[in-house]
Amino acid sequence: MYESGAEDAASFYAATFPDSKVTAVHNAPSDYPDGKEGDVLTVEFIVSGIPCVGVNGGPAFERTQAFSFQIATDDQEETDRYWNAIVENGGKESQCGWCTDRWGISWQITPRTLTDAMAAGGAEAKRAFEAMMTMKKIDVDAIDAARRG
Repeated sequence: MYESGAEDAASFYAATFPDSKVTAVHNAPSDYPDGKEGDVLTVEFIVSGIPCVGVNGGPAFERTQAFSFQIATDDQEETDRYWNAIVENGGKESQCGWCTDRWGISWQITPRTLTDAMAAGGAEAKRAFEAMMTMKKIDVDAIDAARRG
């Protein structure tokens, strides 16, 4: 749900993430509470292979972290590229690999090394988790060092 700008957001996602594209744009067939006939109402798009629909619903619908995109990355370069694309395009940093784009949608930019550490469980997971808790953008080298102990 977007206040407005679903088409701009979908176009940004399509230009930023692999296996992403805008697949359809639908205009309102008549006036509605927060728009006029002909305004973009819904946008169908794919983000990293996940089909989505964005709705320009106006200010009545608040965005929350109840919906977020998670992007798995292979290394620091890829982590930096996606994080910076979101944050430097009007977004905001948060904690533990989370950030929010300029449309208010939450993203988790998660290096696979962190996911692997958590899946390993035990002391390795604990060390990686504790390291992650001190970060905004995930530092791959620091997670790898924590995994090793």
